[in-house]
Amino acid sequence: MKLFGKSESVLVAAREAAKDDPVHLRVEDVHKSYGTHHVLKGVSFDIQRNKTNLIIGPSGSGKTVLLRCILRLEVPDEGKILLDGVDVVPMKGRDLTELRRRYGMVFQMSALFDSMNVFDNVAFPLLEHTNLSAKQVRERVMGRLDALGVAHASTKMPAELSGGMQKRVAVARALVLESDIIIYDEPTTGLDPITSRAVDDLIVEMQERFGVTSLVISHDMASVFRIADQLTFLSFGRVVAHGSPTEALATDDPSAREFLDASGVTLEALASGQHP
Repeated sequence: MKLFGKSESVLVAAREAAKDDPVHLRVEDVHKSYGTHHVLKGVSFDIQRNKTNLIIGPSGSGKTVLLRCILRLEVPDEGKILLDGVDVVPMKGRDLTELRRRYGMVFQMSALFDSMNVFDNVAFPLLEHTNLSAKQVRERVMGRLDALGVAHASTKMPAELSGGMQKRVAVARALVLESDIIIYDEPTTGLDPITSRAVDDLIVEMQERFGVTSLVISHDMASVFRIADQLTFLSFGRVVAHGSPTEALATDDPSAREFLDASGVTLEALASGQHP
């Protein structure tokens, strides 16, 4: 569906009004159950504007369900999710589609289309969701690829790229709709340590260069403490620690402590810059 006109008005107006608010997205007392399985149990936290925000926690803690609620792929049973002060939980139709344009997704393992070259992968969202001319599409796509240092690979297929280059193409695709929140779902999974560090650097670079808000879902503690401005620790469907990495490391919650101790990350190592 092509998007234009009135479908943009509510969120665009809210974004302009809230541009100086340090809170970009607020999750308030969100619950989500599947039958008798209560996955999210009153989750509340803020995502800071133009910062790198990380959500961590062990497998089964509710990270994926929370992300699906934020994207409104799932409807919470209770609670609010406020984007620039607008509750997105009741949204439907064109408003909901416009909401999803506000998010740029960088999926685990990049999730590029194998049958499309780099240019067509990045152009795909523009062709699906805008009325831009072919010239405008080309200018926007090549601009994003150039900014990410992969313009020279525009005619290559994903299989011809290294893992790091694939991730850069995936970020270019996430940015091409000029989304203001970029979500990274386990961005370093399956990557070697050198490429993982390069991806971490890329996340920070994109946040600084484009002024986007970054939301990273991860269990990679080495990455977490290299890039996080703010950390939210989810355990058994509840937020058990929230704040700066130093503040989160100081938590006395038993489940969080077990996870953190197993990772080998300590307050002393973080303070000395010698974390993993």
